[in-house]
Amino acid sequence: MNREYLRWYSQRLHREMEMLVFGHAGAKVLVFPTREGRFFEYEQLGLVASLSDKLSAGHIQLYCIEGLAADSLYGFHHHPSERIRRHAALEDYILHEVLPLMAAKNPHDCTIAHGCSLGAFQATSLVFRHPHLFRKLVAFSGRYDLTMKVESFGDLFDGYYDDSVYFHTPTHFLPGLGTDWRLDRLREIDIVLTIGDADPFLDNNRYLSRLLGEKNIRHQLHVWDGRAHRAGAWRKMAPLYI
Repeated sequence: MNREYLRWYSQRLHREMEMLVFGHAGAKVLVFPTREGRFFEYEQLGLVASLSDKLSAGHIQLYCIEGLAADSLYGFHHHPSERIRRHAALEDYILHEVLPLMAAKNPHDCTIAHGCSLGAFQATSLVFRHPHLFRKLVAFSGRYDLTMKVESFGDLFDGYYDDSVYFHTPTHFLPGLGTDWRLDRLREIDIVLTIGDADPFLDNNRYLSRLLGEKNIRHQLHVWDGRAHRAGAWRKMAPLYI
């Protein structure tokens, strides 16, 4: 299987950024890591291996990027306004550096956004804001409202709220979409959400599913047994849904 390491200096983020590419052809999959994960996490957790058949057959190609959570959404050393600004800067980097690189390396017309845990939020926020760039979203064990408090998971913005938080939070801005062009494009995308029935974000996933249904956006919500917010469950999910 093809494995390629890439590194370059991002003028938008003012830092070196790294990426791992797996596979040689097929649908392009943009992979976000979890909160504490890095660009090599997907391989480290065995998820690349779980997709080896599809990768070897040229059905998919993975682009595993940095999520920069510790410097953005979980960068509690920054003011909340700076956290969301840095999250928006990462989006800008993806739109103007990562996606063009993926297109240059692979002409396949299908681009998939995928992530686990916080990566699921990042992938979903990106797709809902820019649905014209994607054909599929696959989100495992996500929390789609980072202002909500569930179990040990608190409000990542400490009560701070502005337009940027609103427009990057899927369950906040989705209800307000009326005749927006995004709705038409979202209705063309294959959306897959997974969550465990004992996971803390189950209700939030069901709420997002209800919002999507109210907007006539087709999607799948798969509820797994037990607490599925873990690598063992994700390794089983990946070959089924990606």
